[in-house]
Amino acid sequence: MCLGIPLKVVEISPPYAIGELSGVRQRIRIDMLPKVKLGEYVMVHSGFAIEKISEKEVNEMLSLFEEMSKY
Repeated sequence: MCLGIPLKVVEISPPYAIGELSGVRQRIRIDMLPKVKLGEYVMVHSGFAIEKISEKEVNEMLSLFEEMSKY
């Protein structure tokens, strides 16, 4: 099992991008997603964007993260 974190792409400078979640920015590799665009969401694992995801999916994940943090 692996853990991926959803990030919004806010800067692009191939082969890198800057992803952001809740004000925290992270430099990520986008080699596997060369057509990613600003404003899109990606799932990041070990510093690599591994797939594009919808904003709806991100909101569902963040809701689950919030729910888990209550315990």
